[in-house]
Amino acid sequence: MRGTFHMGMIEVDLFSEDVDSEEHSEAVKLKTLLEAVAVEFDSELLAFEVNRGTVAFSFGSDELTAKVLKLLKNE
Repeated sequence: MRGTFHMGMIEVDLFSEDVDSEEHSEAVKLKTLLEAVAVEFDSELLAFEVNRGTVAFSFGSDELTAKVLKLLKNE
């Protein structure tokens, strides 16, 4: 899994290339999870996009964004 951070967006190569939209069942599950995590941090999921297996998302919390980036770095 490869992750990067671009201007507030976290990008992660997470799925196979056939997962190519936000409506795909795997993407829907991930979005639901990210929304729940955001709520736990008194935040919100500001953006969520899926393109050929790569997921891009951002949160309204710098603290949460930092925690996610730290987790990705440790992967």
